[in-house]
Amino acid sequence: MSVARLAALAACATGALLATATQAQQVHRIVGPDGKVTFSDRAPEDKKAQSTVLSTASGGAASNPALPTELRQIASRFPVTLYTGESCSPCQQARQLLVQRGVPFTERSVNTNDDLDALRRLSGESALPFGTIGRQQLKGFSDAEWTQYLDAAGYPAQSRLPRGYTQPAATPLAPAKAPTASAPDAPQEAASAPTGRLRRQAPPPPPPGGPTPSNPAGIRF
Repeated sequence: MSVARLAALAACATGALLATATQAQQVHRIVGPDGKVTFSDRAPEDKKAQSTVLSTASGGAASNPALPTELRQIASRFPVTLYTGESCSPCQQARQLLVQRGVPFTERSVNTNDDLDALRRLSGESALPFGTIGRQQLKGFSDAEWTQYLDAAGYPAQSRLPRGYTQPAATPLAPAKAPTASAPDAPQEAASAPTGRLRRQAPPPPPPGGPTPSNPAGIRF
């Protein structure tokens, strides 16, 4: 590929990134009035819909005071998020590229059905790895393509992370569901009684010398 071609591609990449440099990427979990759950990088327009922010791609690295000022500014303008899965060799290659180059990034794991559903809402498919640099989406892993967009965003070619910097652990893309509370146990008497009514208690025996079926007046001699 010619130098002019590479320069044109880099210019296009820079334009795509700069067009949305001032916007922070967020993942919204939206519950509509009909109860349908969707995922989007935009807040819902329907005021009746409930929205929960699952992730902010411009978080973590951009606000980490341990990072050099220049690197923190780049991470603020073009935050990097990597979406990975278990036993995914291309995911490991993408992670290795970011670590070796010293790019601070947020990693989101995709392991459950809810995670996959959220990923499809973001990328339109379930293929991994999936990455974002600013709002530029990268599907699959190509060393040349990822390097091109990292260059366009202004990330240094060599790591400038401080010594001892630790990459934050991956977190699930979709939030864990809260366990449902079980209903309290029914009273033992009600549980053993026939459906719809309680067991009747036997009347107490009559006191000695009191009325009986054979002696209604309770007369004693």
